[in-house]
Amino acid sequence: MSLKRPNEPMPGFVKTELEKRGLIAVYNDRPAYQRNDYLWWINDAKREETKRRRLAKMMQELETGQGYMGMEWSPSQSL
Repeated sequence: MSLKRPNEPMPGFVKTELEKRGLIAVYNDRPAYQRNDYLWWINDAKREETKRRRLAKMMQELETGQGYMGMEWSPSQSL
């Protein structure tokens, strides 16, 4: 599956947080477009405070298995 956006680089602070919380596998289980969109969403923020807030939202959604950038989503919807 090709993505509509170019692949976004994962900032070190995102990788560190995923590792710290044990969420790498959960993140990798998300569809490719979601992983790329999450990174774009975080990278696109101008202020560090906004990046951290978006990262916290991503972590919450990964931990609960529900939601995608503040929108409703669950794994069964991706099938």
